[in-house]
Amino acid sequence: MQTLLTTYPALSLLPPLLALGMALITRKVILSLAGGIILGALLVNNFVPGETAQYIFDTALALVWESAEYDAAGNLLEAGGLELWNVEIIIFLLVLGAMTSIMTLSGATHAFAEKAKQRLTKRRDATLLTALLSFVVFVDDYFHSLAVGSVTRPVTDQFKVSRAKLAYLLDSTAAPMCVLMPLSSWGAYIIALVGGLLVTHGMTEMAPLTAFVAMIPFNFYALFALMLALAVAYFNINLGGMKVHEERAQTQGLLFDPAKPEPAGASAEFEHSPNGHAMGLILPILVLILSTFACFVITGHMASEPEAGFSILASLENTDVTRSLVIGAVLATVVALGFTVAQGESAGRIGHATLLGAKSMLPAILILLFAWGIGSVIGDLETGKFLATMVEDTLSPSLLPLLVFILAGIMAFSTGTSWGTFGIMLPIAADMAAGTDISLMLPMLSAVLAGAVFGDHASPISDTSILSSTGAACDHMDHVNTQLPYALLAGGISVVSYLVYGFTGSVILALGLGLAILAALVIKGCQNAPVGQSA
Repeated sequence: MQTLLTTYPALSLLPPLLALGMALITRKVILSLAGGIILGALLVNNFVPGETAQYIFDTALALVWESAEYDAAGNLLEAGGLELWNVEIIIFLLVLGAMTSIMTLSGATHAFAEKAKQRLTKRRDATLLTALLSFVVFVDDYFHSLAVGSVTRPVTDQFKVSRAKLAYLLDSTAAPMCVLMPLSSWGAYIIALVGGLLVTHGMTEMAPLTAFVAMIPFNFYALFALMLALAVAYFNINLGGMKVHEERAQTQGLLFDPAKPEPAGASAEFEHSPNGHAMGLILPILVLILSTFACFVITGHMASEPEAGFSILASLENTDVTRSLVIGAVLATVVALGFTVAQGESAGRIGHATLLGAKSMLPAILILLFAWGIGSVIGDLETGKFLATMVEDTLSPSLLPLLVFILAGIMAFSTGTSWGTFGIMLPIAADMAAGTDISLMLPMLSAVLAGAVFGDHASPISDTSILSSTGAACDHMDHVNTQLPYALLAGGISVVSYLVYGFTGSVILALGLGLAILAALVIKGCQNAPVGQSA
């Protein structure tokens, strides 16, 4: 049947544009996502009311329940059941919220912050700790944002670092680090995709892992975003709206906008034990990190081919990320409970704290569900494919790396997903390179990775940004608006570097010029810093 979408495929851009526009204007994320979902559902179903309502219901149900699949003859191909990825992410968030609240009750969070304040003497130390932990906790971006947020939030709170600054540091060190590391859930996923593309285009002489490592220098946005985050942490460079949040935190002690509801993930409201010990926070977090990574390896090895033997990389490629996160969080919560019981807290207070902690995650979970919902609708609209086909064969080879960077950025910004952008854009970029200049294969694939992370950082509907807001206990739109100038800065430098590489073929020159621009802007930012705002 001929529909509006088949006649006018450009209409597929309207739902994400509506959601993004509403979010920026109204600052009401759920309302904005709902508007995008409804418009998208109407377009998918040709504005037929009954079919649109059924489609919205089915889309919402599919977020937590997979329908059974049948062949043409009515034979069962796959039984229905829970949508485990989404459900387990929700469970992980609830458990992590409970664990954080339990650690607060035991006094461990307060004790850790007091201990850290004795060791860390300046705000710079607190922000640098947050940024540098990205080099330790890089196995998964969700895990990084929530775990590092739990560790560093009491420390940054003590030094009056705004929650917006903390959210930026979490977000801008999570995905950029994960996309550069082969031993991460991102790295394994990308290596699997790239390996298949290399075989498809006859580049069998290069191993997928070797190709991934060779792509790292071309991932300009991830490299510049990490360097910028470290510079911001060290020099306390505040751009745009971040100045307001930082000045309010330092002069008034208000870590987030008091005119808004307390953000998701914020501390529960109850008296903590005066006898808390810092190990009550350190040990659960260590258990969380080590047990989660162990589960990554174990679940991945169990899902790997038995005859292939044991390989950490193969295990990470096949790992069950969400189940590993849940197991790690449960084990860590048990440890946190042990410390709380040892403090002599009653079962009633522990139960109350657990419920408050889980409840504090509900706003984030609601936003995440709506973000997943609009992602599903945008997938049905095939917005990404439309964007890709617009420019596939229009420019010279010298501009192709820049082209795919920009296109991947637009796609990730519109859809809110890096991984979905990888799945669509990496094959297209590989085809474009094979059809023009095969030597551009790895640079163009890396430009896709860079653009996807850039778009993800700038998008209000990005799940990683939502979870970074949650990890920092920051209002989500405050995080989006304050991170945007930094993302645009790193993105703009990346544009220059891709242009230089495209016309010179020298990655050293492209990186060197980008670093020089970044250094000059950092120096200027330090010179223009207001009195009293230095680290």
